[in-house]
Amino acid sequence: MKKNKISKNWLIKQSKDSFFKQSKIYGYRSRSAFKLIEMNKKFKFLKKNLSLLDLGSCPGGWSQVARKEIIKGKILAVDIKSMEKIDKVDFLKGDLCDIEISEKICAYFNKKIDVVISDMAANTTGNNNLDSYRTGELCLKAMDLARKIMHDERAFLSKLFMGTIFTEVQNKAINYFNKVRKYKPISSRKESKEIYIYCKGVSKSLNFLQV
Repeated sequence: MKKNKISKNWLIKQSKDSFFKQSKIYGYRSRSAFKLIEMNKKFKFLKKNLSLLDLGSCPGGWSQVARKEIIKGKILAVDIKSMEKIDKVDFLKGDLCDIEISEKICAYFNKKIDVVISDMAANTTGNNNLDSYRTGELCLKAMDLARKIMHDERAFLSKLFMGTIFTEVQNKAINYFNKVRKYKPISSRKESKEIYIYCKGVSKSLNFLQV
């Protein structure tokens, strides 16, 4: 009964969500597509000719947006869940925490890439502090990979939740990149602690900040 009540409340909430409605009109697989559209308008990191890694890609909303912006270039989407095919987007199923998956990502591009975007989030437990921490850990994992495989002047964008790990993530980003900004899209739900961190320009020297 409780599960049915939650499902009903979710359906009611979605029916009142303008971004959810727009995602259906424009053919996006998720409302999160509008978050990426908004952040790209602000930071202008998606170009016609570049290589892009989309982490936590399922169901594919961000990959759809990237595909519209990138005319020439390679796009690799990665998720632990299966994702339906998107034209001119390659997909790798696996966990980023698995070293073998990281190696496959590097082998796929076989050179430095331009953009890494991550909408990864840990499965929720109901404990906000724990959920925030676990999603922050995924952000740190994505950040480590981005610094390893990105061109010096390119961009990294990742989701995280405000919480105890935020300062650690922010300090590491400042240590890794030349420009760091935090941003909450209008399309992000008001009640959500979700926030995104945008980083540009891989730092050529580490400052070893204490976190």
